[in-house]
Amino acid sequence: MAVTDVIGGSGGRGSGGPWRNWAGNVTARPARTVAPASTEELAAAIRAAATDGLPVKAAGTGHSFTPAAATDGLLIRPERLTGIRGIDRAAGTVTVAAGTPLKHLNQTLSAHGLSLTNMGDIMEQTVSGATSTGTHGTGRDSASIAAQITALELVTADGSVLRCSAEENPEVFAGARLGLGALGVVSELTLAVEPEFLLTAREEPMPFDEVTDRFDELVAENEHFEFYWFPHTGNCNTKRNNRSQGPAAPPGRVSGWIEDELLSNGVFQVACAVGRAVPAAIPGIAKISSRALSARAYTDIPYKVFTSPRRVRFVEMEYALPRTAAVEALGALKALVERSDFKISFPVEVRTAPADDIALSTASGRDTVYVAVHMYRGTPHQEYFGAAERIMTAHEGRPHWGKLHTRDAEYLAGVYPRFGEFTALRDRLDPERRFANGYLRQVLGE
Repeated sequence: MAVTDVIGGSGGRGSGGPWRNWAGNVTARPARTVAPASTEELAAAIRAAATDGLPVKAAGTGHSFTPAAATDGLLIRPERLTGIRGIDRAAGTVTVAAGTPLKHLNQTLSAHGLSLTNMGDIMEQTVSGATSTGTHGTGRDSASIAAQITALELVTADGSVLRCSAEENPEVFAGARLGLGALGVVSELTLAVEPEFLLTAREEPMPFDEVTDRFDELVAENEHFEFYWFPHTGNCNTKRNNRSQGPAAPPGRVSGWIEDELLSNGVFQVACAVGRAVPAAIPGIAKISSRALSARAYTDIPYKVFTSPRRVRFVEMEYALPRTAAVEALGALKALVERSDFKISFPVEVRTAPADDIALSTASGRDTVYVAVHMYRGTPHQEYFGAAERIMTAHEGRPHWGKLHTRDAEYLAGVYPRFGEFTALRDRLDPERRFANGYLRQVLGE
């Protein structure tokens, strides 16, 4: 990130240096950038922006592919609003400053013998950035990180600080757990945790037809099931994570490096670069790549099983579909690739989540399957993503808020039963649209 003049203090101001997201597909030049170290400093910065007529957005680590955090007004940076503020073992909760990276949260919880129940597959994001855009992993019974929030602190457009939970400001809590930054800036989050446990991961190649034929069975039999399909092939790599009594048996240092760094990052990076330069080579590369990862099993603490390094940069679109639409949509996507001239070097990722009760959660009110398509950074993606999106929207798909899509408020109001509830809450908390930007105007309307 190339952010200059990042400053703190309740009234600190600086010229806005350019901001760029992780994938490099979104840039912004804010008029002012601040890095508050406390809720009080954050509230003062928002009040000052209101006095000067500036819109306000908070950025995490830039792992969204959408311009959700982009602004030409006040950009709030997370670097100083970090740290664990309290662990309540009796209640089974941890309270954390909003800008804390998930990596730091996971490591600190582990040091205290605790863990989140479920998490996504990377941990570079901030806690509030991940929850505000709906970051999720895969789970038969356990849902997204936002669904694990039990309380939060929200600084609203007039600088007021709202404490929100199921008991305190419950109507705000219902929306703010996944608020897209539209209701205010989250300054603190309380998450449910549990005693640290072990997971056994079983990774295994499997033909596409077998995975889709057995999809319901594989989801039902495993606490966490996901798979990757390699376009231009009939090959998939499956991963099943289930709780284990142990003992811990992590991947060997050498074998783990070969699988997670050499093959999944180093060799894959080279393969993607070759494919970008010579697209005709991609189907052949895909056939080799899909056979490179061998079956393996290992047992470790949760964050070391759920997450893995992602060093190859890409752009991504992901849609949440009704779970019952999974096989039909995947079959249509495979047929699309087979009949088209698309050359796809990245695998398609498929995960699941149970229904939850958050207004703008992609799993709101329905059991969900996630289908994610990717393209290597710098490779033309619009045509492939557009064709895939037409398949997803035919099944009332809901786009991930932090990943590329073309949906607008009119469409989204039709696939989110509680969409109007959220926009009414936005009208109440931010009537002047202090926290608006182009992306929010697209997905929420004016």
